[in-house]
Amino acid sequence: MADTEKKLVFTLETGKVTIKLRPDLAPKHVERITELVEEGFYDGLAFHRVIDGFVAQGGCPKGTGTGGSGQKIPAEFSSEPHVRGTMSMARTADPDSADCQFFICLDAVPYLDNQYTVWGEVEEGMEHVDQLPKGEPPRNPGKIVKAEMV
Repeated sequence: MADTEKKLVFTLETGKVTIKLRPDLAPKHVERITELVEEGFYDGLAFHRVIDGFVAQGGCPKGTGTGGSGQKIPAEFSSEPHVRGTMSMARTADPDSADCQFFICLDAVPYLDNQYTVWGEVEEGMEHVDQLPKGEPPRNPGKIVKAEMV
């Protein structure tokens, strides 16, 4: 299987989520996320921000939304819309500040279009994302038990 055909699987406490990677939209982001997954970076990390009708955000090593891996990724904005199941990168006000934090759209969020890098889409298991505890931060945050490329 070619690398571009690999999928990302997050095993959450609520079940497995299969994500189709989109190197056609964001090759640098897909490459970096793949590296982080293969290093085990995401294993055990919490979803520190889950807002019903908006996004589930995770990937922060501090669990607060303030941490990173130390490697910034230049923006790869596209016209791909932020709809339910879209995987996109979190960032600061600097467009080139994406690092390791990501979010999964829980609904359509058109005002994020062309401002955040879309790098994947949930193919299966969105119901498990919906079951993540809500809050900013949630009282008992849901976690990525294991992240792996398959």
